This record gives sequence, structure tokens and C-alpha cells, in this order.
Amino acid sequence: MTLAIGVDIGGTKIAAGLVSETGQILDSVEEPTPEDASAIPVAVADLVERLTGEQDAVGIGIGAAGFVGEDRQTVRFAPNIDWREEPLGQRVQSLVKLPVVVENDANAAAWGEFSFGAGEDTDDDLLLITVGTGIGGGIVHHGQLYRGGFGVAAEIGHMRIVPDGILCGCGQRGCYEQYGSGSALVRDARERVLNEDPRAGAIAALGGGDPSRITGQELTKLAKDGDPLAVELLTELGRWIGEGAAVLATILDPSVIAIGGGVAAAGDLVLASVVEAFETHLPARAHRPQASLRLATLGNEAGIIGAADLARVEPV
Repeated sequence: MTLAIGVDIGGTKIAAGLVSETGQILDSVEEPTPEDASAIPVAVADLVERLTGEQDAVGIGIGAAGFVGEDRQTVRFAPNIDWREEPLGQRVQSLVKLPVVVENDANAAAWGEFSFGAGEDTDDDLLLITVGTGIGGGIVHHGQLYRGGFGVAAEIGHMRIVPDGILCGCGQRGCYEQYGSGSALVRDARERVLNEDPRAGAIAALGGGDPSRITGQELTKLAKDGDPLAVELLTELGRWIGEGAAVLATILDPSVIAIGGGVAAAGDLVLASVVEAFETHLPARAHRPQASLRLATLGNEAGIIGAADLARVEPV
């Protein structure tokens, strides 16, 4: 059995897994992300050492949020970690003495879903839309991960869908993630409470009655319990996701579009409205094959599984 290590570096924790060639996580460990970014390679090396033990791994795949250079070693920019032109792969490799591949975290998740999850039944094209705090994406084209000319393709959350719309953290206005993300869902719910919407009683009670403490998970649970306004908000979120997916399908023409990230936990509450909006806004829908829209299946493990497999099948 050929084993590889997958590592997912987030703003609050680093998770790692020992992954088989069939995409199974055989063992996993995690620890908090050091506040000092310079200590992260040491933390990764420690996790790798704890996982390998007597096991032999062929390489390490690291998924990190941010722009990863075409060398698949350098994090050019990370939004939540103080990295600018950080030679992450080289630093980790110097400590663990194993080949290291660095990949954008959403790209790694897309590869995981393509190889072992929602796209396992296709050998061609897949688009993953990850919906969490923001929106991320990954593209598999003709069975290969598409990185673009400079390694930073598929930053779909910053596709502009509303001219002169809501200001985004990237500095532009009207970005996809300002309307179709978990943060957008929470923002809209809080606004309903602050504007004293008469239907917002159950939502107002979330977070101990403090609107600033309302979370997407709580809203999703409330919607599953049948609260009409929570259902409406989830439906509206799905509409935005679907409209953006239709634009992306017009450009990329994928055979599968998988919806992942935290919002996927809402299941059909979101997916039904995603599909409806997608079909409504897909140009010339009656005259073209249509992508299969489905929920991602690997959950939070997609990045670890995908990163490990990339280290195995696409070594630097």
C-alpha cells in the first residue's frame, strides 16, 4: 500500500492525516496553528513525525488557503496567516526529508472530491464550489488539476456578480462570496433581527439573544427545524450560489459541479434552490448538456485526502 501525508493548514488549526491510495484516512492528528507563522513548518513536521512512526510515506501534500505559486512550493499570499512569498514547501522538506507539494486548500479539496468523492464517477471535468466563511473553488479539467498560468486559478469567490455591490475584503465590490457564502447568510440574518423583522423571533434568540453571536450552523439547524425565515434565508443563499454556478458553467462547461464547505451541511435546503437558480440562468439550457449538481461527499476531510493524493500522483 502506498501511503502519503495530507496536511490542511487553517487559520486556527493544522490537521494532518495518513492517507491510503484509495483515499482512506488511516490515522489523523491536529494541533492549533501557531500565532507565529515562522513556527508553522515545525508544527507540520511534528504532525508528520507523529503520523509516520514505523510507516513509510512517499510524500507530503500541504493544502493552504491563499495564492500558491506555480512552483507548488511557495505561498505568495495568505489571507489569514502572515505569509508573503513564503517558501513553505522547502521549509517543511528541510525538516522531514520527504518530498513536499504545496497546493491551494480548495484545489486540494477539489482533487479529493474528483478522485474519491462527488466526482468519483467522472474521469473528465469537475468544478468544486466550497461555501464557508467565503467562497473557494477548484477546477479539474480533463482529469488534471487546473492551476492557471501562475498557479492561482479558481479564486471564484472574487468573481464579480453585482456591479458596484457590497464591498469585499479583496477591495472590490459585488464579489460572489459577498452574496453566496456563510458570512453572507449570517449578515442577512443579523440584519433581519436588527431591523426587527416580525418573523425573526427564533433567529433573534440565537446566540443568547446577541445578534453578533449568530452563526451559520445555528441558522442551518433552525431551518432544518422548519423556521420559515431561516428556510427563506437558506433558499436565498442557494439562489446566489446557483446563479454564480451558471456563470461558471458557461465559462468552464464542467460535467460535475460539487457544492462543499460548511453550507453543504444544509443538504437539500440549499441544493434545491441552487439547482433551480442554475437551471434558470444557464444560457441556452435546452440546447446543451447540463452539469450534474451535487453535494460534495468528503466533508472537512476533502483537503487532507486531496493533498495527500497530489503528493502521490503529482510529485514536484
